[in-house]
Amino acid sequence: MSVALEVCRMAEERLGPGGSGRLRLVGLVVGDDAGLEPDNLSFCLDALLAQPPFGEARARLQRCGGDVLRLDFLEVDDGDPDH
Repeated sequence: MSVALEVCRMAEERLGPGGSGRLRLVGLVVGDDAGLEPDNLSFCLDALLAQPPFGEARARLQRCGGDVLRLDFLEVDDGDPDH
């Protein structure tokens, strides 16, 4: 849960005031030797991202080899229906 909380804190910091509500997807890269269980991290992130200030965001984890744990991208709704 602490890793999921830190990911949410980093997302809030990067999106700035009022930006968290536009967040739709959080992408992470998780290595097989990262020292955590990806399914548990995904569950915790989805639970946190479904609450304010986020509301509708989801997590997408990409598995890889090694001890990588990286916030890869933040996808936001820019309000333009053509994107």
